[in-house]
Amino acid sequence: MERVRVLVVDDSALVRKLLSTMLSCDPGIEVVGTAADPLIAREKIKQLNPDVLTLDVEMPRMDGITFLENLMRLRPMPVVMVSSLTQEGAEVTLRALELGAVDFFTKPNTDLASTFAEGAQEICGKVKLAALARPRQRTAVRKLDVPPRLSADAVLPRAQSAGTRGGSPIIAIGASTGGTEAIRVVLEAMPPDAPPIVITQHIPAAFSGPFAARMDTCSAMRVCEARDGQPIQQGHAYIAPGSQHLLVMWDGAKYVCRLHDGPPVNRHKPSVDVLFRSMAASVGRATVAALLTGMGDDGARGLLELQQAGARTLVQDEESSVVWGMPGSAWKLGAANEKLPLDHIAARLLALAHQPIPRAVAAAT
Repeated sequence: MERVRVLVVDDSALVRKLLSTMLSCDPGIEVVGTAADPLIAREKIKQLNPDVLTLDVEMPRMDGITFLENLMRLRPMPVVMVSSLTQEGAEVTLRALELGAVDFFTKPNTDLASTFAEGAQEICGKVKLAALARPRQRTAVRKLDVPPRLSADAVLPRAQSAGTRGGSPIIAIGASTGGTEAIRVVLEAMPPDAPPIVITQHIPAAFSGPFAARMDTCSAMRVCEARDGQPIQQGHAYIAPGSQHLLVMWDGAKYVCRLHDGPPVNRHKPSVDVLFRSMAASVGRATVAALLTGMGDDGARGLLELQQAGARTLVQDEESSVVWGMPGSAWKLGAANEKLPLDHIAARLLALAHQPIPRAVAAAT
């Protein structure tokens, strides 16, 4: 079985030791070396040819962002960033994802040993998934033991019939690995009067607020982190908080955002399946939905439920996806009417939203 070869880059000797020990305990990972700064890392990349790099943000001689930018220009490879759980750390990490980092994990300021041990499964999983984002196919690696997987039923029962109470369309977007950059591309292309957009991106709680603020600066729409009970309005985009599921509900005379503190669905919180199911029940045929790049299959069944409710659905194509897991799963289910490259998705979502809402299809008897 081919193991994922990892180079750990961090200026802290303790972090290098903890990460190396933790990663080496996974039978699917081999730590081939460590480096205390980017200049040493540059030489070790040439010598060791690792599959994945774990890269600290703050380092001497050259910061992680500058190194990442140079690396992606001269020798693109999967990189998982190591970030602090601070506002500044979140901003820098989002910049790293824009530059091409595949994913990230956070480290605390204190009690590193116990916190890393608690997150070992997640960190090892991120490193192995990053390796799969390479252009060439890799042999499967042994999976870690994972907790039971819950469906959207754990948060919201599936409605017996679809609803279309409002007269205007709402766009729904789901994404995971590579999604922060994909969402930016879509939002940048939206006009200020675009139909409302609701977004679930798999992201930690400390990062969803800064991510929404960053998207607000690059889009003509108003972009914010969704709040419970917030009215859904034209020209606005609402991003699910990193610690709660986002649902769309009808509240008397308007659609509103509802936040739900239920269990993870498909091991994610927020979950795309939960958002899509809520829209199938409340928005129905007026929904236009897209599933973008991401590992796993969260959102695939929800997209199918939306399609069955009469919504217009599409997925990002494999060529433009960092990982074609979520959109690929939806495509295999037949849940999407179209698959498109990333730079065509915004225009297509707008075109579909401006079409007349499809008539309800009578149920077969």
